[in-house]
Amino acid sequence: MEYRDYYQLLGVARTATAEEIKKSYRRLARKYHPDVSKEKDAEQKFKEVQEAYEVLKDPEKRSAYDQLGSEWKSGQQFRPPPDWASGFEFSGGARPGAGAAHGFEGEGFSDFFSSLFGGASPFGGGARRAPRQGRDHHARIDIDLEEAFGGGTRTLELKRPDVKADGSLDVRAHAVRVSIPAGVTDGQLIRLAGQGERSAGGARAGDLYLEVHVRPHRLYQLEGRDVTLTLPIAPWEAALGATVTVPTLGGPVDMQVPSGAQSGQKLRLRGRGLPGQPPGDAYVQLKIVVPPASSPQARAAYEEMRAKLGTFDPRADLGR
Repeated sequence: MEYRDYYQLLGVARTATAEEIKKSYRRLARKYHPDVSKEKDAEQKFKEVQEAYEVLKDPEKRSAYDQLGSEWKSGQQFRPPPDWASGFEFSGGARPGAGAAHGFEGEGFSDFFSSLFGGASPFGGGARRAPRQGRDHHARIDIDLEEAFGGGTRTLELKRPDVKADGSLDVRAHAVRVSIPAGVTDGQLIRLAGQGERSAGGARAGDLYLEVHVRPHRLYQLEGRDVTLTLPIAPWEAALGATVTVPTLGGPVDMQVPSGAQSGQKLRLRGRGLPGQPPGDAYVQLKIVVPPASSPQARAAYEEMRAKLGTFDPRADLGR
């Protein structure tokens, strides 16, 4: 599919005003109208002028078309990205078929036009039998792990693109208040009914969906509703067993380390992850931390250990 430069077709700059676009269109439409024109290929050129004007006269279509960028040139092979029109608000409402006044219905327009502004596009023309419901909007909300655990209420400042009368984009800020449920998980959607796009014609407004992203935590790793904590323990706690205090999202908990525990071993605290049905678990991964031989007493203790436990080979499995 070839890219079409609608500004070039109408002979106007990309910064042209709506009045300048209209004036150029009228001049070219008179020049190429098939009923009166003597120009070669007048009918085809008239259709091209009609197509360009159909886009550039509409503030929403023009803004979306401009989003494609000015790097493309007429005739170049072009394929729009699937999400090229995301982020726009659309006013909806009935529009007559493109070119109908001159007998050139939408099928007379190019494949380029149809791929961007055809019936499947949010910019597609054509009368609608009933008022169109407002489109859903999406945004992202970043929360801390503690907030995911306990829930809370937050006021968000969101930005929404707004098309001005001259076809340019303005960014409009608005605030929404959201209740974060306890136990919300990473990637979960929170729905705010009726806070998406407003509808033309009195139909229901769209919804706003907030996608939850839980920020990385300095202590815990989150997977679903389960959390994992790396817990440092001393060699004698691992060897002899011990009762240790473990931090969890719900507060500190006493946990029994079994005798003979190994570094990397995981112990489970049932139901101590994020709340839910069922709640997640907390996993405690042990990490044996060896004290440094930084004093004569510490060094003597290690030498005594070597003398009494010298037959122990931590690398015995490597030779098997």
